[in-house]
Amino acid sequence: MKHARVAYLGAVYDASEQHGRLCLADGRTVDETAVVWLPPVQPRTILALGLNYAKHARELGSKAPAEPLVFLKGPNTIVGHRAQTRRPADATFMHYECELAVVIGSPARNVSRTNAKGYIAGYTVANDYAVRDYLENYYRPNLRVKSRDGCTPIGPWLVDAGDVPDPMNLTLRTWVDGKLTQEGSTRDMIFDIAFLVEYLSSFMTLGAGDIILTGTPEGAVDVPVGAEVVTEVESIGRLVNTLVGDAA
Repeated sequence: MKHARVAYLGAVYDASEQHGRLCLADGRTVDETAVVWLPPVQPRTILALGLNYAKHARELGSKAPAEPLVFLKGPNTIVGHRAQTRRPADATFMHYECELAVVIGSPARNVSRTNAKGYIAGYTVANDYAVRDYLENYYRPNLRVKSRDGCTPIGPWLVDAGDVPDPMNLTLRTWVDGKLTQEGSTRDMIFDIAFLVEYLSSFMTLGAGDIILTGTPEGAVDVPVGAEVVTEVESIGRLVNTLVGDAA
């Protein structure tokens, strides 16, 4: 099932997809253009992977890491489907990052790879924008790169894990103003989802609703103010975002 959170007529509702429309928790069905889309998950902790696709590492002039390069993001970074993200006036290279986002379903501590799937609630789409101008170094993005307000749209849907038979074989695509600029597959991750759950839970407890952003494939393109960016993960959804400048 596909789950969403939306605002409609001044109230917030859980919703699901029904015949191409949104079915609100109170039983009403509405068109998706009639609501404000909220992030489908309200995370406690957001863990993000840097350079988890070898070709993306190479296009940035870096080596593929020998172990996961993980950093934390604040909840302030998250916005929903069809939201706006600000491009700083001094940015010369700001790019999207289409990612499969893994949502934890129950507390996970010292979980083995074999059992990792049982701790995953579902999956959503993330677009974790990066401003390369602010990068501290190749493996540890600083606060100004990855913790900016509204820099990470997610959604529209949280898709139940049971409805995604093989999350390690999904196509990722990005379009900028209708032009395809990025295409890759989750099968090319350096560190797969089961490994990441095992690795992270070996030293910290993952909580229900926590999100793991699994990295982006090659195809980083600078995006200007006014651009509409669509990031898509096969079987999960299409996430739309628009870049705005300081005036907005």
